[in-house]
Amino acid sequence: MAITNFGGDEVLYGYDESKIIIVPVPYDATSTYIRGADKGPAAILEASLALEFYDIETGSEAHRLGIHTIAPLESGDDPEKITEAVYQAVSRILSEHRFPVVIGGNHTVSIGAFRAVAEAFTDITILQLDAHSDLRPVYEGSPLNHACAAARAREHAPLVQVGIRSMSVEELPFVDRKRIFYAHELYSDKSLYDRALDLLSGNVYITVDLDVFDPSVMPSTGTPEPGGPDYRELMFFLREVFLKRNVVGFDVVELCPSEFNKAPDFMAAKVIYQMLSYKFGL
Repeated sequence: MAITNFGGDEVLYGYDESKIIIVPVPYDATSTYIRGADKGPAAILEASLALEFYDIETGSEAHRLGIHTIAPLESGDDPEKITEAVYQAVSRILSEHRFPVVIGGNHTVSIGAFRAVAEAFTDITILQLDAHSDLRPVYEGSPLNHACAAARAREHAPLVQVGIRSMSVEELPFVDRKRIFYAHELYSDKSLYDRALDLLSGNVYITVDLDVFDPSVMPSTGTPEPGGPDYRELMFFLREVFLKRNVVGFDVVELCPSEFNKAPDFMAAKVIYQMLSYKFGL
């Protein structure tokens, strides 16, 4: 039986009673290497059943604000249709003063959310946690390819990129060296996380491509890239972001679940709930 709510029946609330709205987007049509991100939302929802909903770190129970998972957004293989569907869903959630959490699906699904938050907030920065720069203007004939996510983000708001360790030479002209923090630099100088934080405006939208984590802890992604931060390092940075800025929503994308290893599915669910605990429990 498919799980339809993040956390299952234990934290099931009606839409009207919920502050937190989960938006599953099982989309994978523009992926270019390992396929399976369309199965990510279902795997995350299933893994969320194993979560404990009291968070030790913050001493909070974020689920008590109400978590409601809407029906998955599905628009076939058309990236324009799925981008518009996400835009409409996130715009509605924000207009109702609720907190959107988009779960993918590949990074294409984030593009509609970027537009929605930029229209809702004048003072907004997009924080991208990712192994890849995703700065291609067009890839494989489409500006909505998952490899173009950051390029589309910058059309709507200032962008800060953290954890980057892979890009094509064609992307170099589009790199803003003052606003990109490479993984190898962060490894040797943790103070760069503070510098990244300083660049964020009062309101922040966070897009988390799970390949930002080192594949030793997150192997189930579309393009696993060695040399990334571990769970604790990145979550400590996110804690500081939530503590010092107003995070207005986030997405978690690019989980490609494996039938032989369920740990990454649980980690993805944990990342989501930990971020919610930082938002509502600090």
